[in-house]
Amino acid sequence: MSDRSKPLVSVVVPTRGRPHRLARLLAGLRAQTLAPDGFEVIVVADGATEETRTLLAREQAHAGFKLRIAEHPAARGPAAARNTGWRLAAAQLVAFTDDDCVPAPQWLTAALEATSAGTVIQGRTEPDPSELPNQGTFTRTLQITSLGPQYETCNIFYPRAVLEALGGFDEGYGLTPGGEDTDLAWRAISAGWHTAFVPEALVFHAVEQLGVAGMLRVAARWSSTMRVFADHPQTRSALYMGVFWSRWHYLLSRSLLALAGPVWLRRLILARHLLELRRRARAGGAGSAAIPFLILHDLVECWAVARGAVRYRTFVL
Repeated sequence: MSDRSKPLVSVVVPTRGRPHRLARLLAGLRAQTLAPDGFEVIVVADGATEETRTLLAREQAHAGFKLRIAEHPAARGPAAARNTGWRLAAAQLVAFTDDDCVPAPQWLTAALEATSAGTVIQGRTEPDPSELPNQGTFTRTLQITSLGPQYETCNIFYPRAVLEALGGFDEGYGLTPGGEDTDLAWRAISAGWHTAFVPEALVFHAVEQLGVAGMLRVAARWSSTMRVFADHPQTRSALYMGVFWSRWHYLLSRSLLALAGPVWLRRLILARHLLELRRRARAGGAGSAAIPFLILHDLVECWAVARGAVRYRTFVL
């Protein structure tokens, strides 16, 4: 293949069990302002289901752009899926996004216009406007409006040279998302590669209705992420007060410590915590009845973080 026949950018999409979301993503790629011969799309079905296979076969027949499909018969995790994808890529610039995202029409064009040699480009991510009315206590989405420090792969562009030099994503992070994207970016930064934020390179992230059980599953999955803070101390800037996973972990830890204190202090600390939880519940469209769930959620998340902190010998609460 001559250089002129190669795409300008290869889009890599790992997918697992969300064919309805994947269909929306592929529709967004069909609507790109970049000419169809300027990009290719590589979908890696990680633990492929028959429904996903059927969708991809149908999409491949009328995608309107070059759609390539790879498959892991058994799930190997997002890092492995992305590695399979970028190693198949023909372009010198590799874009990563996820199957729960929809790119704005100018996504690829904006990134290409901002591309410079040796620079990792992070784009802007906003909650999907069509699903924003559903946002609440039991939903999950992402909003990214500035550079780093997590460098999420819902919207990021790597020169292939960077991926080759670093060996891609570390597959040791396992079967669930949680730190493999941050780890790769900080390894790139430590090796001297540059990063830049391009707000015009926009994707919309799903506002996913997870329910109580789904939210608790997400809260419990962050143990392996603690490895990032052990390997890359610079990322501690993302922690609340440099120690806590979030402000909610700080408030919960403070309340638990107050239980051992005098009655007046215990009442004061617990009252303030409950007031903050009530505001959080109302902001999510729920009432005070959601407070027990929020406390349980934070306890599960604190347990997952503490387990990972012990495993990787790093101080995170």
